[in-house]
Amino acid sequence: MIIGLRTKNAKAFIERQITHLQQGGCAVLFRKIKRAWQILLKLSLRILSVPFAAPFVLVLRMIRPFVLVRWGGLESSRIGHFAANTEMYLCERNAGINVPKQRHVDLFYMAYKPICNQQLGIMWERVLHIWPSWIISPISLVNRLIPMGAIHEIGNNTQHDRDVHNLRDQYPPYLEFTPEEETRGESCLRAMGIPAKTPFVCLNMRDSDYLAEHFHGGDFSYHNYRDSNIQNYVLAAEEVAKSGYFVIRMGKKVREAMETIHPRVIDYATNGMRSDFMDIYLSAKCEFFISTGEGLICVPMLFRRPIVVINMVPIGYYFTYYSNLIGITKHYYSTVEIRKLNLKEIFNRGVGFSLYTSDYTSKSIELIENKPEEIRDVVIEMVKRLNGTWQPHMDDEDMQHLFWDIFPTDALEATNKHPLHGEIHARIGAHFLRDNRDWLH
Repeated sequence: MIIGLRTKNAKAFIERQITHLQQGGCAVLFRKIKRAWQILLKLSLRILSVPFAAPFVLVLRMIRPFVLVRWGGLESSRIGHFAANTEMYLCERNAGINVPKQRHVDLFYMAYKPICNQQLGIMWERVLHIWPSWIISPISLVNRLIPMGAIHEIGNNTQHDRDVHNLRDQYPPYLEFTPEEETRGESCLRAMGIPAKTPFVCLNMRDSDYLAEHFHGGDFSYHNYRDSNIQNYVLAAEEVAKSGYFVIRMGKKVREAMETIHPRVIDYATNGMRSDFMDIYLSAKCEFFISTGEGLICVPMLFRRPIVVINMVPIGYYFTYYSNLIGITKHYYSTVEIRKLNLKEIFNRGVGFSLYTSDYTSKSIELIENKPEEIRDVVIEMVKRLNGTWQPHMDDEDMQHLFWDIFPTDALEATNKHPLHGEIHARIGAHFLRDNRDWLH
């Protein structure tokens, strides 16, 4: 009894000490140790599995003249790549782009766990051959150790996540919900207070909290130039809500709640109702999606939903290939010249394609967020275009053409020199161009 009591007391003491250390600022250290241990364990398992994988690789090499077996890892760590890269593979496969001429079978595995969205993973399993990573990953490792094995690697699709062949316009969505999922989604909408057959709009803006939470200990400050303030979207959200829509603020991990009391604006990201399933369902069923170009934008693209892009940067990576998309960009401001740069200057000074915060600071460029009124105007433009009440100005099309004449549509990706743009199907917000006419000169 005494030994048992002492053991119990010792266990409680250790637990208290761990809690104390965590509360005392050691949480980051504990997460790093845990992550390092997971990596070491994973690496050890892969090494130990090599002898067992080798015979499979030899068999696959032997049957290659009859059937080619290929494999590849899905970009499952971030939802943008998990959605877009995977869809581009399917689109290119259907279009006969980057596929072997011989009979072949493609196998996939989740390259990162835990995956960023469980529901999307479930839906991809319905249209792809997805095998456990503990089977495919060792085979892939052994295959790379033996010469002449590159043909078995699916690799990245030609353009990664960019639809430069405009294939989405040629093929319908690859994913659909089961009857049970449809029922579940509708039930969740009712629980959120959205009546049946009532249209809703999704709103998602980028801040850095998700990456900090999902990738413990990682430094993603190089992405911070893409962040924006959710409070700047309140005016637009409430204006859309007055038009009869519900507005649902999205986000898996967000910095702050949306400051509004409008009954039709729902802060789903902070009200405790968020789930992986509803992230996909809402993105698929919304009337249109408002985004800052963060990863979740690729989910409404999967389902061909109209999209409004706000605070888009870098401007050179605009989603030119997506039909039914309109957007506006952040303002590029020179802190040396004390003025905004026009469109030609943005590209001439080498910041039109800059992907790092340091690129802007080193060139004394400050990125200024869109004003609430700018956001409202482009969002209402989408509302009016969808309901058929949009009234263009006489020179709207001329300004669109002028913008695209300046925009480098023939730009190439920096590392692999692949095109960034195909046919131009997107638009720039009409009010934005009207209010910034000097931007085009």
